[in-house]
Amino acid sequence: MVKDKIIQSTIAAVFSAITIGVLTLLTYKTPYGVFLIASFGSSMVLLYGYPESPFAQPKNVFFGHLLTALVGIIILMFVPFPTFITIPIAVGLGVGFMILFNVTHPPAGGNPIIVIMGSVSFDYLFSPVITGSIIILIFAIILNRLILRKKYPS
Repeated sequence: MVKDKIIQSTIAAVFSAITIGVLTLLTYKTPYGVFLIASFGSSMVLLYGYPESPFAQPKNVFFGHLLTALVGIIILMFVPFPTFITIPIAVGLGVGFMILFNVTHPPAGGNPIIVIMGSVSFDYLFSPVITGSIIILIFAIILNRLILRKKYPS
């Protein structure tokens, strides 16, 4: 049991480092844009530690990140309240919409905070949210399915 947990945690750590490492390299060492957001770090816990979880499935990862970032941007752009009011509204709406549309991905709950504190534009949806989500899902499928031989997505 302890040996299994050590193996699981080591695999999650290594695969997380690889995936985030690629996003970091793309962000800082290429002219192609930003591919990395803080909430992707939390996504690694699910994608590599608990890939069988419904919250780790591609639909939830992709649309959870997209939906909550979109909510954050809409609130940022169109709700003229102070930040201390817009952030809780955006997080609440983001969480509510993820549950309503059955695309819950807990790490994405932080996206409205990132969006509003960073004062981002609609371009943020494409890069880093969409492109970064696709990259982490490609890595999750390759690493979980081909290397670990797990049924992912399940």
